[in-house]
Amino acid sequence: MPRPPSSPTAPPRSFRWTRRIVLTFLSAFALLPVYVMLSSSLKPLQDVSGKFQWIPSGFTIRPYIDIWDTVPLARYFLNSLVVAGAATVLSVVIAVFAAYAVSRYRFRGRRVFTVAVLSTQMFPGILFLLPLFLIFVNIGNTTGIALYGSRGGLILTYLTFSLPFSIWMLIGYFDSIPRDLDEAAMVDGCGALGALFRIVVPAAVPGIVAVAVYAFMTAWGEVLFASVMTNDTTRTLSVGLQSYATQNDVYWNQVMAASLVVSVPVVAGFLLLQRYLVAGLTAGAVK
Repeated sequence: MPRPPSSPTAPPRSFRWTRRIVLTFLSAFALLPVYVMLSSSLKPLQDVSGKFQWIPSGFTIRPYIDIWDTVPLARYFLNSLVVAGAATVLSVVIAVFAAYAVSRYRFRGRRVFTVAVLSTQMFPGILFLLPLFLIFVNIGNTTGIALYGSRGGLILTYLTFSLPFSIWMLIGYFDSIPRDLDEAAMVDGCGALGALFRIVVPAAVPGIVAVAVYAFMTAWGEVLFASVMTNDTTRTLSVGLQSYATQNDVYWNQVMAASLVVSVPVVAGFLLLQRYLVAGLTAGAVK
């Protein structure tokens, strides 16, 4: 049976084969570290410490049980969940109000505010480490409010990084929503807040989800500030994983197992919200 003729707009066969080869190579490049982590997490410690074997001689789930006893992983997990969740909620709420004000109203200093918010993303985060540390220590000494070494201080720290980008992104997304919808809601009796919550926010769900995912991932995997701004009781996962390395040995199988376990919330959330995330990033980038 003869093959049907290809579409005039279809790419040539050489391009299709090249695309397949490139995608296969990139997939293997991305999945290879995951395979190494998974296989190492199922090996005894003596097998992981020796020469790496692509095909393990034996498997054990003991590392997934020991990770909770070797270090207080549950406490680190709870700290990361509280800090990342609170930073995400605050970032989304504040960004929604700020972006709505900038998008819908014209006021003096509007352009300066927008440029200032965006310009904060030009500086590396390490420049803010010492100033924030000194501010938190001085606030604690003056007012007695313990920000250094507390979850609240770490939440405020992450908020300073996620909030500017969240505001800037939601401004672009709100600008893509017609103002006629706001005016129609106000004609029907809604005020500014009513139009925001009843019209703009439901229409901007993809953008808000994209901002929330960005804020959560920024706080969940941050290491530099978490290693300085926390103590033994408020330590997060990104820093707590270092506790599997002792002076005598490194529990590599437990490190790999813990890394896979703590990655589950982020991966699951990304897969569930992928549709909204792509729509939010795409729509928010175009006015």
